[in-house]
Amino acid sequence: MPVEVILPKVDMDMESGQISRWYAKDGDSVSKGQLLFEIETDKAAMEVDAPSSGILRDVTAQEGTTVPVGQAVAWIYADGEAYNAAAPAKTVVAQAVVVDETKPALEQVEPVPEKPTQVMTDGVRATPLARRIARDAGIDLASLKGSGPKGRIQKKDVEATIAKPIAPVRSSPPLHAVWLREGKDGRVPLVLIHGFGSDLNSWRPMLGGPTMGSPILAIDLPGHGGSTRSIPDDLDGIASLVEQTIAAYHAGPIILVGHSFGGAIAACVAARTTLDIRALALIAPAGLGPEINGAFLSGFVRARTEASLVAWMKQLVQDEGLLTKPFIKVTLAQSQDVALRDAQQIIADRFFADGTQTFDIRPSLGNLAIPVRVIFGAADRVIPAVHAGGLPGDVAVHVFAGTGHMPQLEQREKIMRILGEMIRSVA
Repeated sequence: MPVEVILPKVDMDMESGQISRWYAKDGDSVSKGQLLFEIETDKAAMEVDAPSSGILRDVTAQEGTTVPVGQAVAWIYADGEAYNAAAPAKTVVAQAVVVDETKPALEQVEPVPEKPTQVMTDGVRATPLARRIARDAGIDLASLKGSGPKGRIQKKDVEATIAKPIAPVRSSPPLHAVWLREGKDGRVPLVLIHGFGSDLNSWRPMLGGPTMGSPILAIDLPGHGGSTRSIPDDLDGIASLVEQTIAAYHAGPIILVGHSFGGAIAACVAARTTLDIRALALIAPAGLGPEINGAFLSGFVRARTEASLVAWMKQLVQDEGLLTKPFIKVTLAQSQDVALRDAQQIIADRFFADGTQTFDIRPSLGNLAIPVRVIFGAADRVIPAVHAGGLPGDVAVHVFAGTGHMPQLEQREKIMRILGEMIRSVA
């Protein structure tokens, strides 16, 4: 039997959505999880993946069409499955329909598909989402040319006009940074901050699969990678350098992601409210409690041979198979850089004195008015996952079983899905 592709419910109040773009066409071969189409409502935009693998058939809703929630917009036939030109019976999930049990079933009221949304209060035809984005960006809709039916202005038309520098740097940044992904025009960038003893390249394995369409900027913290070996006296000083670096590469809203020590820095940057940060993701963040594996910090910094280094690296993950030869080789090369390791020893002594986290990011999280996700591995041997307890109620907490200190590697697909949800929530 063919598998239905239905229009999903993006939010609790959603009754219909407009299909803004198809990424596959009738007759294409698709894989489960592959991006099929985008939908827009007046509150959100969302990408919909293929529910199964096979051949896409009978696409009934074209771009620009508004469809009720639950209605089938296409079907996916398995390879080799018989197909005829007549589409399978369309199913529509009723929405807020009052059923009178005293009448025969054939007399019940069925929902009527809505006509495509066309808002023309100012003489300009545009979708509600396009209007909201244009209003937030200060863009005059009358100056735009719409690509939708009858010239209707859509989300992508507005986003195409929003300037977003990718490679150019507007001023000299104090820290080393690299655009790991250029992304699509108008997407809010992800800014990634690595953890202690690592560098911006540690994010590449997480990004090795399908992209999310957003630009991705990664930064080397002081004492790491290609950045300065001079270490500021406090978290606020490091946060200031991170802010200046981001501002040199990008002006506008961002989503901030930090791992371990980088998570603490990310929380500090968000609390300073200097940048337009729309959401914050903290992966195994430092600063939520005093306990930390001080032996790991000390042993990792001192290790100079492959045998000693690998012994400490095993503390990072549950699955030692993730410690690939290239990963070990790069980390070993860093261990030979005396100035680098000396700078990291200063960080360990300054911020993790006596094997204790000497700073607290909880007050910063409590004052944030943006969406925050905190992610831990239940088997973390560096920072205890119990530190995720007692956070403000509006902070979403994810704890993955059988996972160590690097969920971005050990639970890559789940972390990417979380980040994808954050991107869609601020679109």
